[in-house]
Amino acid sequence: PIFTYGTERFMENCQTVGVDVLIVPDMPYEEKQELLPDCLKYGVTLISMIAPTSQQRIRMIASEAQGFIYCVSSMGVTGMRQELSNNVEHMIKSVKEVKDIPCAIGFGISTPEQAKQMARFADGVIVGSAIVNIIGQYGEDCVPHVMEYVRGMNKATKQQYEKQQ
Repeated sequence: PIFTYGTERFMENCQTVGVDVLIVPDMPYEEKQELLPDCLKYGVTLISMIAPTSQQRIRMIASEAQGFIYCVSSMGVTGMRQELSNNVEHMIKSVKEVKDIPCAIGFGISTPEQAKQMARFADGVIVGSAIVNIIGQYGEDCVPHVMEYVRGMNKATKQQYEKQQ
């Protein structure tokens, strides 16, 4: 949709409404250069995503990343998972060897326990599908339920970060 709409027009509108950061989950790293010039022109940081893949690819993506790196916890589509990959910690260490940049983990994180587990080695935890599911379940009455969920996730990650201090 961004390319159909027009990248410059899209980025100009992003700047107008105050978008600072853009994540395009289905854009391969190799196509990043098609969007990056307009991102830079309009002051929008294009976030790189890294999946559990080869060390060489992780290093290549990390070396050019801006803002933070979105570390994908597992291959496949986003959504809630029972178990998360054990490779994520190694992936973050690989990134940090190349560049001192915050790493946030997403894809499949849905419980406070998972968030706490990921907070042991990540700078942030990203949750999407679990919140979308709450919105789908409660519709217009979702706000208090989303707030309760986010508070629980926040508490779990803060406990882990405080424990590490």
